[in-house]
Amino acid sequence: MRLLGKTDFLLAVHDASFPGVEDEDIGRGTPYGQGGHELALFARSLGFTGLQLGPQGQTSSVNPSPYDGTLFSRSILSLELKTLVDQGLLSRSTWETLLADNSLSGGRRVSYAHAFDACSTALDEVYDHFISARNNGDSAALSLDKEIKNLWSSARWLRDDALYEALTREHGNLPWRQWPHEGEAALDRVLCAPPAGMETLCALRRQALEMKYARILERYSLAQQLLLGQHLAFRERMQAMGLKIYGDVQVGFSLCDAWSLQKLLLGNYFMGAPPSRTNVEGQPWSYQVLNPSLYLDAEGKPGPVLDLIAERLGKMLFEFDGLRLDHPHGLVCPWVYRSDDPDQYHAVQNGARLFSSPDLADHPGLASHAIVRPEQLNRDRPRYADDWVHDIAAEQEEQYALIMDALMEQVLANGRRKEDILCEVLSTEPLPLRIVRLRHGLGRFRVTQKADLDNPGDVYRSENAQPEDWIMVGNHDTPTIWSLVHAWYGKKDGMKQALYLARRLNQADPDTLAAALATDPRRLAHAKVADLFVSQARHVMIFFADLFGLEENYNVPGALNEDNWTLRVPADFSRRYEDGRKRGDALNLHAVLALALRARPDIECPELIARLDAEAGWTVNP
Repeated sequence: MRLLGKTDFLLAVHDASFPGVEDEDIGRGTPYGQGGHELALFARSLGFTGLQLGPQGQTSSVNPSPYDGTLFSRSILSLELKTLVDQGLLSRSTWETLLADNSLSGGRRVSYAHAFDACSTALDEVYDHFISARNNGDSAALSLDKEIKNLWSSARWLRDDALYEALTREHGNLPWRQWPHEGEAALDRVLCAPPAGMETLCALRRQALEMKYARILERYSLAQQLLLGQHLAFRERMQAMGLKIYGDVQVGFSLCDAWSLQKLLLGNYFMGAPPSRTNVEGQPWSYQVLNPSLYLDAEGKPGPVLDLIAERLGKMLFEFDGLRLDHPHGLVCPWVYRSDDPDQYHAVQNGARLFSSPDLADHPGLASHAIVRPEQLNRDRPRYADDWVHDIAAEQEEQYALIMDALMEQVLANGRRKEDILCEVLSTEPLPLRIVRLRHGLGRFRVTQKADLDNPGDVYRSENAQPEDWIMVGNHDTPTIWSLVHAWYGKKDGMKQALYLARRLNQADPDTLAAALATDPRRLAHAKVADLFVSQARHVMIFFADLFGLEENYNVPGALNEDNWTLRVPADFSRRYEDGRKRGDALNLHAVLALALRARPDIECPELIARLDAEAGWTVNP
């Protein structure tokens, strides 16, 4: 890794996808259990330097997408129940009953509905045991009670998130936008953003609700404190192994956050992804947009929006070694579309950039938020084009950079490196985003499976990666490399990939290598990964499905089905990997690195290559 100029090598795996272990799996993974520990040890033994987790927020009972979870609260589905049994908070009989009811005990897919119900049932019992122990003066329970009270008093988000859970019960488990518009329900809709003149009524209503649902609020707080304790213990174990853990700063808001943060949000608009080369229809995410008028206060100091950013990032950087920024255009130059258009795809395709729309006839409401002037636009280009804005002045850069500057202030304040901030810039990078990213020396993502091999300047080609970039063959939103190589096999795309990779990996004799890659999908997959290591990018990421040779998708963007967000690391991952790598059916990293080192004639290390070949037991070279 050092010889190839690589400083970071991450394995990406979301909480739900962690493996379980026999007789301990309730149907959904967690980093905090024995399965997570074993996967971390395995990853470290292969040379990985860190784990990239997904968003950890609480999701609803019907939507498993981690990118729709809460911004602050952790999901109770990540609770490691065996630890709670060992602590005396959960009975072994209840735990064993929950384990026995798991219908997907094979561990290849998340049993989401069962896991959701199981964790809720377990938490009910944990709370009852906690209350009983506290009432009996148990020292551990009294200590935990003190921690909960400290968290409650210091964390605004906890008080709001817990109250939202209570209110969903109050209103028949409906999301807040479906609550009635009259009576007390009308107050409940705006408790966190009372209209002028209703502040006292809302405060009294909140006080009454907190008394009525005191047990639910305390139960919620207990769960969050237990999850924090399990997370910090997990991080300590990872540090002892030499692994960093990275969080995921999702760009979207949960329904809970959209309710509690109403006063900070822009009305009439949602955020989405604009049309692009790799997604011509765009993506209507229906995510809320932070109100630019509240970035700063009347004196030009940080306003409530930047305070929110500091609070969120400060919490995450306390808990993680680094962060992935999900779709950072949402932090710098969001693509927004009208929320009142019944056709979401029509809306998102006819949207606009929030700060780059000074005079659009179909979006007059955006003019007041414009940073650029009309003459700074390329009118002959689509609004979503990277060069729609053709230049910005220094003072305009300062305005575009307000949120990213606040974020990076937290990075420095928490002693983190800028290299540990991963900017998920994909096929679209408008000029303002590029300028703000480079302002802080941040890299972008290079997802090489998306490379246009007919365009030498394509951003996804490995030879165009810069040292600060993060490079990968795919991520959680793409097909696995194994499904792709089989789709390419015997077709024009397969030969094109083989020729491209052969020129990258064996300049002395590309034709021989190209022939070998074109006739063996296993070799083509390994060459695609070796290509990452010969790029200039110092940071490499591998999604778990690509490591283990899986062909199933983890997520198909825009699809609504039972398989999305449910793929897991197999419970017997170590045996499967060892068997697969010997055949080239799983990612043989020794063979990958040997191929990458051979591609670098400036690196003379024949003994190292020989050792890698011997350990690989399988070779990409013909």
